This record gives sequence, structure tokens and C-alpha cells, in this order.
Amino acid sequence: MLVLPALLDGVAMSERYFSRHEAEKLLPMIEGFLKVAQEHKQALDAAQVELTNAASRIMVLGGSYPPYSELVQKKTERDKASARIVETIAKIQENGCLVKDIDEGLIDFPSMIEGQEAFLCWKQGEGRIEYWHGLEDGFAGRKRLDGGPAEGPPSGSSRVQ
Repeated sequence: MLVLPALLDGVAMSERYFSRHEAEKLLPMIEGFLKVAQEHKQALDAAQVELTNAASRIMVLGGSYPPYSELVQKKTERDKASARIVETIAKIQENGCLVKDIDEGLIDFPSMIEGQEAFLCWKQGEGRIEYWHGLEDGFAGRKRLDGGPAEGPPSGSSRVQ
């Protein structure tokens, strides 16, 4: 889980605020890194399942000797995948945005909306950034940038300052 910096006595939450246009320019690069992180996450999950299954077999068989070299290999695969995920997320976040969920491909961009600190919100597969949410609202609190309902088509002017 990623921890966001807290707001402290009027100190800005972010060193950088994105306009919609600035954030959208980063989407192709971010999507590429997300796909890499998701591939590593699948590898990590697969290795973890195999390790968990091996541990269960050992318990059922009363502490029998496991295929040690295979377990070491799976643990190494899991650890390498984990390190690659961390590296890939760091590459995304170096740009000032926040990875909120690898599996769903959720990315937040610090922004100023109607004079308040907020996040532009993008989900992998969306063609452009059309949503935002307050600092405490999260994905469930997404609102259209044009002020319309979250499910409706985009229209009107942007609320991003």
C-alpha cells in the first residue's frame, strides 16, 4: 500500500500539480509501465501460489522434505518480481503521479480543482482523464471533470484550474 503525504498546516500535498493536458501527455508512458508492473505482479502471484501450495503439502504430509531447490527457485522468482514491481512503480511516480492500484491500473495526479487540492483520476483503459476526486474520496468518490454524473458522457468545460 502506498502512503500519501499528509497535509500539514497549509503545506501543499504535492510539489507539482497537473493540468488535465499535462497528465494526459503522460498516459502512454504510464500505461506501458503499468503493463510491465502487471506482468511482474502476475509472476509474483503465481510464485506465491506455488509456495503456499508447497507449504500446505508439507503440513499435510507431516513435515516431509520438500523439493528444496524448486522452492528456492520459486522464492527467488517471487522476490525478483516484487523488486521489479517496486522499480516500475517508482518510474511511474517519479513523474509526480501516484499509483493507487496495479491490478486495476488506477493512477492519481495531484491537481487544483475549483481552488482545492484534489486528484485527477485515471483508470487503465480509459481514453483520457475525465474524472477527479477529493483527497479523501478515493475511486468511489470520482466525479466528472465537467461536473456531470460519473457515468454520463463528457460535455461542457473543464473544472481543472
